[in-house]
Amino acid sequence: MAGGWAKDGAVQDQIDANVEDAVARSRSQLSTGNSLTHCEECEVKIPEARRKVVQGVRFCVTCQTKFDDEQLSQAGYNRRGSKDSQLR
Repeated sequence: MAGGWAKDGAVQDQIDANVEDAVARSRSQLSTGNSLTHCEECEVKIPEARRKVVQGVRFCVTCQTKFDDEQLSQAGYNRRGSKDSQLR
């Protein structure tokens, strides 16, 4: 139940929009094309099994883990729908 100026279902609309944004962001980061034979970052050979399973792989497992951790730490806080952002 929404209160004040918000329409009924507004909270669910915000949740749905956040999920859609996260899915779109994840899909945009998927690799496409041919896989590399050597890691783009450290030049270590990428195992054939990984190249077959992950389409368009560009990093070895170690470098991919570091890259993913950096992306996660830079993701920030989504303020859509927070009370503070509605006051601006």
